[in-house]
Amino acid sequence: MADHAAPLDAGEGKAPGRPATPAAAPARLGSGAARRLWLWSRLHTWSSLACTVFLLLLCLTGLPLIFHDELGDLLGHAIAAPDLPPGTPPADLDAVVAAAQAQRPGEVVQYLIWEEDPAILRLSLAPSPSASPDALTTVLVDARTGRVLGEPRDREGFLYWMLRLHTDLFAGIPGKLFLGGMGLLFLLAIVSGAVLYGPFARHGGFGAVRRGRSARLRWLDRHNILGVVTLSWALVVGATGVVNTLAEQVLAVWRADQLAAMTAPWRGQDPVAAPGSVQAAVDAARAAAPGRQPFFVAWPQTMFTSGHHYGVYLRGDTPLTHRLFIPALVEAETGVLTDLRPMPWYVQALLLSQPLHFGDYGGLPLKLAWAVLDLVTIVVLGSGLWLWWAGRRGGTR
Repeated sequence: MADHAAPLDAGEGKAPGRPATPAAAPARLGSGAARRLWLWSRLHTWSSLACTVFLLLLCLTGLPLIFHDELGDLLGHAIAAPDLPPGTPPADLDAVVAAAQAQRPGEVVQYLIWEEDPAILRLSLAPSPSASPDALTTVLVDARTGRVLGEPRDREGFLYWMLRLHTDLFAGIPGKLFLGGMGLLFLLAIVSGAVLYGPFARHGGFGAVRRGRSARLRWLDRHNILGVVTLSWALVVGATGVVNTLAEQVLAVWRADQLAAMTAPWRGQDPVAAPGSVQAAVDAARAAAPGRQPFFVAWPQTMFTSGHHYGVYLRGDTPLTHRLFIPALVEAETGVLTDLRPMPWYVQALLLSQPLHFGDYGGLPLKLAWAVLDLVTIVVLGSGLWLWWAGRRGGTR
């Protein structure tokens, strides 16, 4: 919402769309209010200009990511499990792990993940237990038969490029933090825009598009209306986007705090050389948390556990608890549960913000609503940039 002071200008003797200064503001505001309005206008203009280009990029790349699963199916990237009779029992997890390792000889499993399709298990393998995430390869295994379904192409194609541009600009953690800063400027631009639109709305101008004036002034009114309509959504998506850029930092705090406390008795000991049964570890964790199902298992020496434990992460079956995990640590050699505790509030905030950012809570209808609001935001951002440029070309400040 650029140049929001312009709607308050009732005079005809100056350039259309020129931001109102304290001297030109309506007398009913008073000099102090006019001064504050002018300061909010400057804050809105420059916070918007600093982030608009990057926000346009995020909106454009975020649009296909809203339909990531649907587009993956359409582009033929999805790997499906065969149809089997209902009630087919699940395969032993140790047999699943053996099948994945046979597919990738010389590699070890780091993570085992239950997909949204319960018939598919995703296993991440690497040359060593402590290898970096960049070295991971993925194998999908049928959860009922233990047969390998294939290796998905997770790091190529259109959706991968869109995801990397959207999350870190192909610059890793520095790119994420930079986009987080742009998100904070976006939130500042939203709040300042709402403050600027308030006086105009209170005096009967809410939702008005003034006729018979310049094209720039009419577009300014449309820009303001669309900005106000999408205000709540933009705040939610902007705030959750900022939180998501801090994922590595949030998890690092958790590892240094709670995970360190949970594994303190084993500190300084050599890591387990040959972890035992993963099926036994999952069974122990499920027995300690009735009503919860496993979401993923982290092998010893990976970032979500210690050198001595399987980390079994459990989730509930309600829309809310399905997004919140409880870590259970099970000794990899003995299969004995040693600790189980909920994630702290700051990790829970991260876990809840991730699906909310892309509208993953309500299925396709919510995704469609997210897409429409994303398109409207693109119009708001583009029109704001044009309004500023047109004002500069017209000789305004």
